[in-house]
Amino acid sequence: MRYVAAYLLAVLGGNESPTSKDLKKILDSVGIETDDERMNKVISELNGKNIEDVIAQGKYSLLSV
Repeated sequence: MRYVAAYLLAVLGGNESPTSKDLKKILDSVGIETDDERMNKVISELNGKNIEDVIAQGKYSLLSV
C-alpha cells in the first residue's frame, strides 16, 4: 500500500509517470524503507494508465466486498 500511496502522491504532484527514484524519494522523506521488487511491481502495473480510471474501477470492486 505504501508504494501505491507514493505513486498517487507523485501523480497528484504533477508527475504523470513516476519512476522508482521518485517513489523512493517520497518514501525516504518520511522514513519508510523500500523494497525495490514490490515498488517496481506497482510502477509496472500503473505506468501508462489513467489514475482516475484505475481509482474508479477499484471503487466498484470495493463495493462488492
